[in-house]
Amino acid sequence: MTECEEASSRNATLEVKLERNATFPGHVTRLLHLIVALSIAEATAAFAAPCQFESQGEGRVAAIVDARSVRLDDGREIRLMGIEPTATTKQALASLLAGRDVTLRSADDTPDRYGRQGALVFIGESDTPVQAVLLAQGDAMVSAEIADKDCAASLMASEAVARHKKMGSWADPSAIKNAESPDDILAEIGRFTVVEGKILSVRQAGATTYLNFGRNWTRGFAATISKRTLPAFESAGITLKSLENRRIRVRGWVEGNTGPRIDVRLVGQVELLGADEPTGVRP
Repeated sequence: MTECEEASSRNATLEVKLERNATFPGHVTRLLHLIVALSIAEATAAFAAPCQFESQGEGRVAAIVDARSVRLDDGREIRLMGIEPTATTKQALASLLAGRDVTLRSADDTPDRYGRQGALVFIGESDTPVQAVLLAQGDAMVSAEIADKDCAASLMASEAVARHKKMGSWADPSAIKNAESPDDILAEIGRFTVVEGKILSVRQAGATTYLNFGRNWTRGFAATISKRTLPAFESAGITLKSLENRRIRVRGWVEGNTGPRIDVRLVGQVELLGADEPTGVRP
């Protein structure tokens, strides 16, 4: 049995024991706290190591700047790589990081245009990034920006735990949009959104490939992929034409004046789903 399977087995056993005692005073609150803790452990037990990039320094968190940025006591502003925030991210971030000593890891410490240093953030000697904890709690979504395959997979696995258990933002039935309801997706213009559905056709127009989820190409939802992104899909062994009639989960920023669109710039924005897989469950 793998480390991940052992964690899952312990999780299930303890949840059953706790449920039997949930009617006693105070047990319901403890039950919820323990299930959250066990879910995080399940998500990170086998996936902590892949995100061990080069150390980019240490520091103490002096302030929570916004939902995915913190300021260290030496003045550096750090942006948490690999996640997109939800309504609860800032509060969760404050609970995890305020006043804590942290280690920063990334492949590159070059600041972005806002002067923020992007990094995976580790508390103390922990080998689990704070990003994985936020994802496993349902307090963030995977952004798919991390190119390292193993680290990206580990973060997606952490998010999958929260999706499967309907934790945090995933408790909302509308958290994942249905590709067959383009009006609901249009309402998310300018927001990072997760959409699931079946690709009905793959069409190329000029330098853009369209993954069409609706029969009306101008009003239905579509994911667009530019010609410069195609080599990344080919390197991943994905032929776009082979995606026809496949169910996928796609994430990104919604745009479009008629039919809603998500521009796919990274392979990690697209996940293949099983034919009978329930909504929100990791493939």
